[in-house]
Amino acid sequence: MWFHGSGRKLNCQLATLVRVADVQWLSEPEQRAWRAYLEATSRLSDRFNRDLQRTHGLSMTDYEILVRLSEAPGRRIRMTQLAAETFSSKSRLSHAINRLESAGMVERVGCDTDKRGWYAKLTDDGFARLEQAAPDHVRSVRRHLLEALSQDDFLAVGESMAAIVAHLHAEE
Repeated sequence: MWFHGSGRKLNCQLATLVRVADVQWLSEPEQRAWRAYLEATSRLSDRFNRDLQRTHGLSMTDYEILVRLSEAPGRRIRMTQLAAETFSSKSRLSHAINRLESAGMVERVGCDTDKRGWYAKLTDDGFARLEQAAPDHVRSVRRHLLEALSQDDFLAVGESMAAIVAHLHAEE
């Protein structure tokens, strides 16, 4: 049995010598599933990003920001909350907001109750751009993900991912 990490192969017997015998190594089926998960998530992310870039000049990060803003009351969210909702660092979100602001899709609005706080607000142009991109993005999701699975398998994947999210939240 092999563990693949850090670009090196580590034999289980060697692992025992380096005092990691208590590690429950992945079985062959678990290893195959793990690798399939890594490759699938990487390839899906790449495909969705590429499709949005090619058809609408948006990255997946840009699209997710526009979606979150479109769903928020008044189409605006505090920057710190938006960073958390999009799983972005404050710095990464700030760069994305700068790009979207330069393109006229988002504007920054000061917070009345906290002089240090800022909102990101979706503009009418940003909403129109999202309305144009959304159908193509949904078609991309269907083509690259849903068509590869039965409806039951897709729903099972969703339930599995929700369980993982709940587990990760519980560890925070």
